[in-house]
Amino acid sequence: MTALQHQVIDRVKQCIAQANRRLNKRLAIPEVRFTQRGKIAGSARLQGWEVRFNPVLLNENPDAFLNEVVPHEVAHLVVFKLFGKVRPHGREWQVIMQEVFGVAPRTTHSFDVSSVQGQTFLYRCQCSEHQMTVRRHNKVQRGQAHYRCRQCGHTLAFQQQGTL
Repeated sequence: MTALQHQVIDRVKQCIAQANRRLNKRLAIPEVRFTQRGKIAGSARLQGWEVRFNPVLLNENPDAFLNEVVPHEVAHLVVFKLFGKVRPHGREWQVIMQEVFGVAPRTTHSFDVSSVQGQTFLYRCQCSEHQMTVRRHNKVQRGQAHYRCRQCGHTLAFQQQGTL
């Protein structure tokens, strides 16, 4: 485990301690894993009381992870314990982010994801080109899905393999 990963674990512990103080609760420290993949910075497994972080995006954006991503994911756990299953970024989550952690409740990150993008495939409609992920491309190839352009409404057609 890297020094930065230890910092994330410490930050998770700080967030839980802060929530416990502010809410007069006794929430346990969640399991912390660095197994999140793809373009997602982090995720919370509510029933498993676990948070997962993307190690590649963590290394590329350490300050944002410590200041925004960790509180974001911990807030999901706190909201689940307090309110049960509610909208993921609903009013309850926003209040926890602002009032407990003092962090602006942003639902998505704006990290450069080119290092974790993965292979894409080129599709075309009548008005433009579109890059499709491996998962969507495979669904099209198996006949399980088709996708339409949001602009012209035409079905996207596979052209050739895109970038790596």
